[in-house]
Amino acid sequence: MQVAVVTFDGFNELDSFIASALVNRCRKDGLEAFITTPTPVVTSMNGVEVTGQRPMEFVTEADAVLIGSGVKTRDVVADDRLISRLPLDPSRQLIGSQCSGALVLARLGLLGGMPACTDMTSRPFVEACDVTVLDAPFHAEGNIATAGGCLASQYLATWLITRMLGEDAARDVIGYVAPVGENQETVARAMRAVHAGEAVLG
Repeated sequence: MQVAVVTFDGFNELDSFIASALVNRCRKDGLEAFITTPTPVVTSMNGVEVTGQRPMEFVTEADAVLIGSGVKTRDVVADDRLISRLPLDPSRQLIGSQCSGALVLARLGLLGGMPACTDMTSRPFVEACDVTVLDAPFHAEGNIATAGGCLASQYLATWLITRMLGEDAARDVIGYVAPVGENQETVARAMRAVHAGEAVLG
């Protein structure tokens, strides 16, 4: 099972790296994430250069796709050629976005009428796409999920691991990376955020 963590130029390190690192804790169980980039090298919002592990075309074969956030996301959604390289299919893929990545899902027409989560800076731009933005860190409907706030990337990873390997696997991963002495409360918070984000469906 393979996960594409789509990472554009100007990316937010927390958004791409936390999700990919958490998912890669599951390699022994056959779940692996790859930083997926439109160019061989991308530079983060803080000047960190990263060599992509997979080219953008990898998104078509990935079982799950997470769209990272960054300071150039509005440029991304305005680039028809770049957007055309993201032929995502929620009928067979789990698809998630982090912060401004919600703009990409909106541009691709994947949100439909569902509300979304995003960061404070991106909120007005997501709302301009006729998407209702929730005051929550995580929301999912079916195979599509959105997370808002850099550290909510742990909730996006928790959701993905739960969907692909089960809740016990997600609990193990979050419990392992949790601050020492805060393991139980960190796991409980992550699971609560994911369950609450899915509970809106009723």
